[in-house]
Amino acid sequence: MQQLDEGGRMISSGTSSSGTLPGLAVPALERWLRSNEPELVTAEPITARLIPGGRSNLTYSIGGAAEPIVLRRPPLGHVQSTAHDMAREFRVISALRATAVPVPRAIRLVDDPDAGVDAPFYLMQQVPGRILGSRADNAAYTPTQLRALSRELVETLAALHTMDAADVGLADFGRPEGFLARQLERWGRQYDGSRSRDIPELDALQHELQDGIPGAGRSSIVHGDYRLDNALVIDVEGEPTISAILDWEMATLGDPLTDLGLFGLYWNLNGFDGVPPGVVATSVFAEDGYPSFEELVAVYSEAARVEVPELPWYLALAAFKLAVILEGIHFRHRAGQTVGDGFDAIGSLVTPNAMAGRRYLTEAN
Repeated sequence: MQQLDEGGRMISSGTSSSGTLPGLAVPALERWLRSNEPELVTAEPITARLIPGGRSNLTYSIGGAAEPIVLRRPPLGHVQSTAHDMAREFRVISALRATAVPVPRAIRLVDDPDAGVDAPFYLMQQVPGRILGSRADNAAYTPTQLRALSRELVETLAALHTMDAADVGLADFGRPEGFLARQLERWGRQYDGSRSRDIPELDALQHELQDGIPGAGRSSIVHGDYRLDNALVIDVEGEPTISAILDWEMATLGDPLTDLGLFGLYWNLNGFDGVPPGVVATSVFAEDGYPSFEELVAVYSEAARVEVPELPWYLALAAFKLAVILEGIHFRHRAGQTVGDGFDAIGSLVTPNAMAGRRYLTEAN
């Protein structure tokens, strides 16, 4: 099972040209495309395939089009009002297209039930590349290559964080003032909206975070879910490089250390106590050549030309955020609103994440 987020991968795959996939009526989509985006279609019938690799938003590869395209839509069923915002993701990848941060080319944002999707969705270029989501994916590369790729990943994050939002038309993309307090409020609401059982460790982590909110620092564009398996990797002259950063629906303007904290949480996730064996898959193993998170923080600091403070609170916030996301997925699974296999173990990850968050805060004191 892949690492988990609000992204649109790790859905069991299947192809349809005449029927309906979960969340998408293919014949209706084809009729809509031929009427509204004729330059995207050919004489070939339109097909759709669910792309494996996520646990929430649904992502489809659209076949038969004039170019390889992808359709992204929110998850089925129980969806929090502040989550899965396709319009935000569409806007930010449109804005970043001509920058040093590689993203797919945005094509069109659609909110039309006649298009075969019962929620807003968008179309984008399908970028070539692979996801490094399990240890087996490392076999294609040497330790030196994986180390260089890791550095490129955090240097790309530094490029995002040092970009002037106004220069790319995102000056009004968020409200940096009070960002951290609003993050806690937002994820607290997400948690309240998905409560179906008592989770004492998560409740305690929420209170401890509220008691220690850092003061205001710098602000930037933030991705909101930055990690290795939200990057596509291609080979250029025999060396791996990043072809695109994916899953921007949580992007906003705010404290860039929240991205660094979440990145660190995922980098170290397979070492958390209490995680059932086999539930979390990750490609990040030091034995295969990946640097430590601490080393990558130093790379980020040099690339961004900033001094990075201690990060325990940000790592704990990331643990809270991920635990809440997992609990929401667990809620949908119990309601029969998930697509694919492997959801039965999601709920078992919530408490270990909350415990890890509490340890980050305790070890800092």
